[in-house]
Amino acid sequence: MIEATPYEHLTPDCVLDALDSVGLRGDGRLLALNSFENRVYQVWLEEGGAVVAKFYRPGRWSDEAILEEHAFATELAAAEIPVVAPLMLPEATLHYHGGYRFAVFPRQGGRAPELDRPDVLERIGRFLGRLHLQGGARPFRHRPVLDPHSFGETPRQWLLEHAPLPPELRDTWAGVSRQALDGVARCYERAGEVALIRLHGDCHPGNILTTDAGPHFVDLDDSRMGPAVQDLWMLLSGDRADQTRQMGMLLAGYEDFRAFDPREMWLLEALRTLRLIHYSAWIASRWNDPAFPAAFPWFDSPRYWEARILELREQVALMDEPPLPV
Repeated sequence: MIEATPYEHLTPDCVLDALDSVGLRGDGRLLALNSFENRVYQVWLEEGGAVVAKFYRPGRWSDEAILEEHAFATELAAAEIPVVAPLMLPEATLHYHGGYRFAVFPRQGGRAPELDRPDVLERIGRFLGRLHLQGGARPFRHRPVLDPHSFGETPRQWLLEHAPLPPELRDTWAGVSRQALDGVARCYERAGEVALIRLHGDCHPGNILTTDAGPHFVDLDDSRMGPAVQDLWMLLSGDRADQTRQMGMLLAGYEDFRAFDPREMWLLEALRTLRLIHYSAWIASRWNDPAFPAAFPWFDSPRYWEARILELREQVALMDEPPLPV
Protein backbone atom coordinates (compact mmCIF):
# COMPACT_ATOMS: atom_id res chain seq x y z
CA MET A 1 0.00 0.00 0.00
CA ILE A 2 1.21 3.51 -0.87
CA GLU A 3 2.04 5.85 2.01
CA ALA A 4 3.90 8.80 0.43
CA THR A 5 1.73 11.38 -1.31
CA PRO A 6 3.60 14.19 -3.11
CA TYR A 7 0.48 16.19 -4.03
CA GLU A 8 2.00 19.28 -2.42
CA HIS A 9 3.68 19.93 -5.77
CA LEU A 10 0.38 19.90 -7.65
CA THR A 11 -0.18 23.66 -7.58
CA PRO A 12 -2.83 25.53 -9.61
CA ASP A 13 -0.03 26.61 -11.99
CA CYS A 14 0.97 22.96 -12.43
CA VAL A 15 -2.63 22.00 -13.24
CA LEU A 16 -2.99 24.80 -15.80
CA ASP A 17 0.40 24.04 -17.36
CA ALA A 18 -0.56 20.36 -17.63
CA LEU A 19 -3.72 21.25 -19.54
CA ASP A 20 -1.78 23.68 -21.71
CA SER A 21 0.59 20.83 -22.61
CA VAL A 22 -2.31 19.00 -24.31
CA GLY A 23 -3.67 22.06 -26.08
CA LEU A 24 -6.25 23.22 -23.53
CA ARG A 25 -5.79 26.75 -22.19
CA GLY A 26 -7.48 27.39 -18.88
CA ASP A 27 -8.79 30.84 -18.05
CA GLY A 28 -7.42 30.61 -14.49
CA ARG A 29 -10.52 29.27 -12.76
CA LEU A 30 -10.20 25.90 -10.99
CA LEU A 31 -12.63 24.03 -8.78
CA ALA A 32 -11.38 21.06 -6.73
CA LEU A 33 -13.90 18.23 -6.95
CA ASN A 34 -14.61 15.64 -4.29
CA SER A 35 -11.89 13.00 -4.54
CA PHE A 36 -9.51 11.60 -1.94
CA GLU A 37 -7.63 8.96 -3.89
CA ASN A 38 -6.73 11.21 -6.83
CA ARG A 39 -6.87 14.96 -7.35
CA VAL A 40 -9.66 16.09 -9.65
CA TYR A 41 -10.36 19.63 -10.86
CA GLN A 42 -12.96 21.30 -12.97
CA VAL A 43 -11.06 23.72 -15.20
CA TRP A 44 -12.72 26.50 -17.17
CA LEU A 45 -11.25 27.15 -20.61
CA GLU A 46 -10.44 30.39 -22.43
CA GLU A 47 -12.47 29.22 -25.43
CA GLY A 48 -15.50 28.62 -23.22
CA GLY A 49 -16.86 25.63 -21.39
CA ALA A 50 -14.95 23.48 -18.95
CA VAL A 51 -13.26 20.11 -18.63
CA VAL A 52 -12.41 17.82 -15.72
CA ALA A 53 -8.73 17.03 -15.15
CA LYS A 54 -7.87 13.96 -13.09
CA PHE A 55 -4.35 13.60 -11.64
CA TYR A 56 -3.64 10.02 -10.62
CA ARG A 57 -2.17 9.17 -7.24
CA PRO A 58 1.51 8.43 -7.84
CA GLY A 59 2.41 4.76 -7.48
CA ARG A 60 -1.10 3.38 -7.17
CA TRP A 61 -1.65 2.04 -10.69
CA SER A 62 0.74 1.13 -13.47
CA ASP A 63 0.40 2.97 -16.77
CA GLU A 64 -0.95 -0.25 -18.27
CA ALA A 65 -3.70 -0.45 -15.63
CA ILE A 66 -4.74 3.17 -16.17
CA LEU A 67 -4.82 2.70 -19.93
CA GLU A 68 -6.94 -0.41 -19.44
CA GLU A 69 -9.41 1.67 -17.41
CA HIS A 70 -9.48 4.25 -20.21
CA ALA A 71 -9.97 1.59 -22.89
CA PHE A 72 -12.87 0.06 -20.94
CA ALA A 73 -14.59 3.45 -20.52
CA THR A 74 -14.09 4.21 -24.21
CA GLU A 75 -15.44 0.80 -25.17
CA LEU A 76 -18.53 1.35 -23.03
CA ALA A 77 -19.13 4.82 -24.45
CA ALA A 78 -18.80 3.48 -28.00
CA ALA A 79 -21.52 0.95 -27.14
CA GLU A 80 -23.73 3.90 -26.08
CA ILE A 81 -23.55 2.96 -22.41
CA PRO A 82 -23.61 6.23 -20.42
CA VAL A 83 -20.08 6.30 -19.00
CA VAL A 84 -17.85 9.38 -18.94
CA ALA A 85 -14.76 8.40 -20.96
CA PRO A 86 -11.45 10.31 -21.17
CA LEU A 87 -10.76 12.64 -24.08
CA MET A 88 -8.23 11.67 -26.73
CA LEU A 89 -5.78 14.62 -26.75
CA PRO A 90 -4.57 14.46 -29.47
CA GLU A 91 -3.66 10.79 -29.80
CA ALA A 92 -3.56 9.64 -26.18
CA THR A 93 -5.75 9.56 -23.08
CA LEU A 94 -2.95 9.38 -20.49
CA HIS A 95 -0.59 12.34 -20.22
CA TYR A 96 2.46 13.35 -18.14
CA HIS A 97 3.45 16.69 -16.66
CA GLY A 98 5.48 17.80 -13.66
CA GLY A 99 5.92 14.26 -12.38
CA TYR A 100 2.18 13.53 -12.49
CA ARG A 101 0.03 11.39 -14.75
CA PHE A 102 -3.30 12.88 -15.74
CA ALA A 103 -6.32 12.47 -17.99
CA VAL A 104 -8.93 14.95 -19.17
CA PHE A 105 -12.65 14.23 -19.25
CA PRO A 106 -15.63 16.14 -20.59
CA ARG A 107 -17.60 17.88 -17.88
CA GLN A 108 -20.91 16.08 -17.42
CA GLY A 109 -22.89 17.29 -14.47
CA GLY A 110 -25.95 15.86 -12.85
CA ARG A 111 -27.69 15.24 -9.58
CA ALA A 112 -27.86 12.29 -7.22
CA PRO A 113 -30.19 9.52 -8.42
CA GLU A 114 -33.53 9.17 -6.64
CA LEU A 115 -33.06 5.59 -5.51
CA ASP A 116 -36.42 5.50 -3.74
CA ARG A 117 -38.13 5.52 -7.16
CA PRO A 118 -38.74 2.11 -8.77
CA ASP A 119 -38.39 3.51 -12.30
CA VAL A 120 -34.98 5.00 -11.48
CA LEU A 121 -33.70 1.72 -10.03
CA GLU A 122 -34.99 -0.23 -13.00
CA ARG A 123 -33.34 2.16 -15.44
CA ILE A 124 -30.02 1.99 -13.58
CA GLY A 125 -30.38 -1.80 -13.60
CA ARG A 126 -30.76 -1.77 -17.40
CA PHE A 127 -27.59 0.25 -17.83
CA LEU A 128 -25.69 -2.01 -15.42
CA GLY A 129 -26.90 -5.03 -17.36
CA ARG A 130 -25.52 -3.50 -20.54
CA LEU A 131 -22.27 -2.51 -18.80
CA HIS A 132 -21.80 -6.06 -17.50
CA LEU A 133 -22.67 -7.60 -20.86
CA GLN A 134 -19.81 -5.57 -22.33
CA GLY A 135 -17.65 -6.25 -19.28
CA GLY A 136 -17.97 -9.99 -19.78
CA ALA A 137 -16.71 -9.83 -23.35
CA ARG A 138 -13.03 -10.02 -22.33
CA PRO A 139 -10.98 -9.86 -19.12
CA PHE A 140 -8.71 -7.19 -17.73
CA ARG A 141 -5.05 -8.13 -17.96
CA HIS A 142 -3.46 -5.41 -15.88
CA ARG A 143 -6.11 -4.61 -13.28
CA PRO A 144 -6.69 -6.70 -10.12
CA VAL A 145 -9.44 -9.09 -9.06
CA LEU A 146 -11.76 -8.29 -6.19
CA ASP A 147 -11.56 -11.38 -3.98
CA PRO A 148 -11.25 -12.32 -0.28
CA HIS A 149 -7.46 -12.19 -0.45
CA SER A 150 -7.04 -8.75 -2.04
CA PHE A 151 -9.92 -7.07 -0.19
CA GLY A 152 -9.80 -9.04 3.05
CA GLU A 153 -6.70 -10.97 4.07
CA THR A 154 -4.15 -8.48 2.72
CA PRO A 155 -5.71 -5.31 4.22
CA ARG A 156 -6.39 -7.10 7.54
CA GLN A 157 -2.75 -8.09 7.84
CA TRP A 158 -1.62 -4.60 6.89
CA LEU A 159 -3.85 -3.06 9.56
CA LEU A 160 -2.49 -5.39 12.24
CA GLU A 161 1.08 -4.48 11.28
CA HIS A 162 0.76 -0.76 10.58
CA ALA A 163 -2.52 0.83 11.70
CA PRO A 164 -2.95 2.85 14.94
CA LEU A 165 -5.25 0.28 16.54
CA PRO A 166 -5.90 1.20 20.19
CA PRO A 167 -4.00 -1.35 22.30
CA GLU A 168 -7.08 -2.20 24.37
CA LEU A 169 -9.07 -3.05 21.18
CA ARG A 170 -6.39 -4.66 19.04
CA ASP A 171 -7.01 -8.27 20.08
CA THR A 172 -10.78 -7.83 19.87
CA TRP A 173 -10.60 -6.38 16.36
CA ALA A 174 -8.14 -9.09 15.30
CA GLY A 175 -10.49 -11.82 16.53
CA VAL A 176 -13.67 -10.34 15.05
CA SER A 177 -12.03 -9.61 11.69
CA ARG A 178 -10.77 -13.21 11.59
CA GLN A 179 -14.31 -14.44 12.29
CA ALA A 180 -15.61 -12.15 9.57
CA LEU A 181 -13.19 -13.43 6.96
CA ASP A 182 -14.02 -17.01 7.90
CA GLY A 183 -17.64 -16.07 7.23
CA VAL A 184 -16.65 -14.57 3.88
CA ALA A 185 -14.95 -17.86 2.97
CA ARG A 186 -18.13 -19.79 3.78
CA CYS A 187 -20.18 -17.43 1.58
CA TYR A 188 -17.82 -17.99 -1.34
CA GLU A 189 -18.07 -21.76 -0.82
CA ARG A 190 -21.89 -21.57 -0.91
CA ALA A 191 -21.85 -19.45 -4.05
CA GLY A 192 -19.52 -21.83 -5.85
CA GLU A 193 -17.86 -20.94 -9.14
CA VAL A 194 -19.27 -17.59 -10.31
CA ALA A 195 -18.24 -15.58 -13.35
CA LEU A 196 -15.70 -12.79 -12.92
CA ILE A 197 -16.23 -9.88 -15.28
CA ARG A 198 -14.94 -6.34 -15.77
CA LEU A 199 -16.86 -4.15 -13.31
CA HIS A 200 -17.36 -0.50 -12.54
CA GLY A 201 -16.02 -1.65 -9.17
CA ASP A 202 -17.18 1.26 -6.99
CA CYS A 203 -20.79 1.70 -8.07
CA HIS A 204 -22.14 3.63 -5.09
CA PRO A 205 -24.77 6.38 -5.56
CA GLY A 206 -22.10 9.09 -5.58
CA ASN A 207 -20.65 7.64 -8.78
CA ILE A 208 -23.97 7.83 -10.61
CA LEU A 209 -25.20 11.22 -11.81
CA THR A 210 -28.58 11.74 -13.40
CA THR A 211 -30.05 14.37 -15.67
CA ASP A 212 -33.35 14.66 -17.52
CA ALA A 213 -31.76 12.39 -20.15
CA GLY A 214 -31.12 9.67 -17.56
CA PRO A 215 -28.25 8.38 -15.42
CA HIS A 216 -24.58 8.18 -16.31
CA PHE A 217 -21.67 6.50 -14.53
CA VAL A 218 -18.50 8.33 -13.52
CA ASP A 219 -15.12 7.35 -12.04
CA LEU A 220 -13.94 3.95 -13.20
CA ASP A 221 -10.78 4.34 -11.12
CA ASP A 222 -11.62 1.20 -9.09
CA SER A 223 -12.65 -0.85 -12.09
CA ARG A 224 -11.48 -4.45 -11.72
CA MET A 225 -12.50 -8.06 -12.24
CA GLY A 226 -15.15 -9.44 -9.90
CA PRO A 227 -18.68 -10.84 -9.54
CA ALA A 228 -21.54 -8.84 -11.03
CA VAL A 229 -23.27 -8.39 -7.66
CA GLN A 230 -20.44 -6.05 -6.59
CA ASP A 231 -21.93 -3.33 -8.82
CA LEU A 232 -25.41 -3.89 -7.41
CA TRP A 233 -25.18 -4.20 -3.64
CA MET A 234 -23.93 -0.66 -2.97
CA LEU A 235 -27.18 0.69 -4.39
CA LEU A 236 -29.19 -1.05 -1.65
CA SER A 237 -30.21 0.50 1.66
CA GLY A 238 -32.58 -0.04 4.55
CA ASP A 239 -33.69 -3.28 6.15
CA ARG A 240 -33.91 -6.70 4.53
CA ALA A 241 -37.40 -6.07 3.12
CA ASP A 242 -36.27 -2.74 1.61
CA GLN A 243 -33.18 -4.30 0.07
CA THR A 244 -35.20 -7.20 -1.35
CA ARG A 245 -37.54 -4.75 -3.10
CA GLN A 246 -34.66 -2.62 -4.38
CA MET A 247 -32.76 -5.62 -5.72
CA GLY A 248 -35.91 -6.81 -7.46
CA MET A 249 -36.26 -3.43 -9.20
CA LEU A 250 -32.61 -3.36 -10.24
CA LEU A 251 -32.78 -6.90 -11.62
CA ALA A 252 -36.03 -6.18 -13.47
CA GLY A 253 -34.01 -3.84 -15.65
CA TYR A 254 -30.70 -5.72 -15.48
CA GLU A 255 -32.09 -8.97 -16.86
CA ASP A 256 -33.46 -7.22 -19.94
CA PHE A 257 -29.84 -7.40 -21.13
CA ARG A 258 -27.93 -9.95 -19.05
CA ALA A 259 -28.92 -12.96 -16.96
CA PHE A 260 -28.05 -12.63 -13.28
CA ASP A 261 -26.69 -15.72 -11.51
CA PRO A 262 -28.73 -16.03 -8.28
CA ARG A 263 -25.85 -17.86 -6.57
CA GLU A 264 -24.08 -14.51 -6.42
CA MET A 265 -26.54 -13.38 -3.74
CA TRP A 266 -24.51 -15.49 -1.30
CA LEU A 267 -21.70 -12.98 -1.90
CA LEU A 268 -23.65 -9.81 -1.11
CA GLU A 269 -22.91 -9.63 2.63
CA ALA A 270 -19.45 -11.10 2.05
CA LEU A 271 -18.59 -8.25 -0.32
CA ARG A 272 -19.97 -5.74 2.16
CA THR A 273 -17.72 -7.27 4.83
CA LEU A 274 -14.66 -7.11 2.59
CA ARG A 275 -15.35 -3.46 1.84
CA LEU A 276 -15.48 -2.61 5.56
CA ILE A 277 -12.04 -4.13 6.17
CA HIS A 278 -10.56 -2.70 2.99
CA TYR A 279 -11.94 0.78 3.73
CA SER A 280 -10.20 0.96 7.11
CA ALA A 281 -6.93 -0.13 5.54
CA TRP A 282 -7.36 2.42 2.76
CA ILE A 283 -7.69 5.30 5.24
CA ALA A 284 -4.76 4.05 7.34
CA SER A 285 -2.50 3.64 4.30
CA ARG A 286 -3.18 7.22 3.18
CA TRP A 287 -2.68 8.86 6.58
CA ASN A 288 0.42 10.77 5.38
CA ASP A 289 -1.77 12.54 2.83
CA PRO A 290 -2.90 15.75 4.62
CA ALA A 291 -6.38 15.40 3.13
CA PHE A 292 -7.06 12.25 5.15
CA PRO A 293 -6.56 13.42 8.77
CA ALA A 294 -8.63 16.48 7.87
CA ALA A 295 -11.45 14.39 6.40
CA PHE A 296 -11.35 11.52 8.92
CA PRO A 297 -10.29 13.12 12.25
CA TRP A 298 -11.98 10.35 14.24
CA PHE A 299 -10.10 7.53 12.49
CA ASP A 300 -7.41 6.95 15.14
CA SER A 301 -9.84 7.17 18.08
CA PRO A 302 -11.12 4.18 20.11
CA ARG A 303 -14.68 5.11 19.13
CA TYR A 304 -13.92 4.47 15.45
CA TRP A 305 -12.56 0.98 16.10
CA GLU A 306 -15.38 0.14 18.52
CA ALA A 307 -17.84 0.96 15.74
CA ARG A 308 -15.92 -1.21 13.25
CA ILE A 309 -15.92 -4.12 15.70
CA LEU A 310 -19.69 -3.81 16.08
CA GLU A 311 -20.17 -3.65 12.30
CA LEU A 312 -18.08 -6.76 11.74
CA ARG A 313 -19.97 -8.66 14.43
CA GLU A 314 -23.21 -7.75 12.69
CA GLN A 315 -21.75 -8.94 9.39
CA VAL A 316 -20.73 -12.27 10.91
CA ALA A 317 -24.38 -12.86 11.82
CA LEU A 318 -25.73 -11.63 8.47
CA MET A 319 -23.41 -13.86 6.45
CA ASP A 320 -24.92 -16.94 8.10
CA GLU A 321 -28.46 -15.93 7.14
CA PRO A 322 -30.09 -17.00 3.85
CA PRO A 323 -29.35 -14.51 1.04
CA LEU A 324 -31.89 -12.01 -0.28
CA PRO A 325 -34.38 -13.79 -2.53
CA VAL A 326 -34.25 -12.99 -6.24
